[in-house]
Amino acid sequence: MKKVDPALEERLASLIGSMGYEWIGCEVISPSRQMIFRIYIDRTNGVTVDDCSRVSHQVGAMMDVENSIQGRYLLEVSSKGVDRPLFKLEHYNKYIGSQVKIRLYTSLHQRRQYQGVLKRVERGSIYLWVDDMKQEVMLPFLAIEKANVIGEVRL
Repeated sequence: MKKVDPALEERLASLIGSMGYEWIGCEVISPSRQMIFRIYIDRTNGVTVDDCSRVSHQVGAMMDVENSIQGRYLLEVSSKGVDRPLFKLEHYNKYIGSQVKIRLYTSLHQRRQYQGVLKRVERGSIYLWVDDMKQEVMLPFLAIEKANVIGEVRL
């Protein structure tokens, strides 16, 4: 996953906030053919397809005018969904006690991927109980490439 320019993220967060939505974060995914620029939004009473369309139209216009991303890309706007992505350190505090899946930029404790219960957030690190290791591990926030809450589907 590619990093997004922090200045672009600030402009997008401001635009999306002015429209009445919460900016969750964004990611750039480069599959084999076309780059995908995915934005996650939220709102107190939930996000509809019309909300995503409205935000996509405004963001697309801004990005086209600014020529924010070089080359061809597909813009996607999404709700945070069941497997909510965690982009900012403060996002983690809301999900203490939840199952999370984390991928690091480089290996730590001989692995890059972790899944476990988020125990706490302290001094720029998250602490995760990892069942298969039978221990709590400390993961520096800056080492995290991608993190998601593992959603529970109740029937």
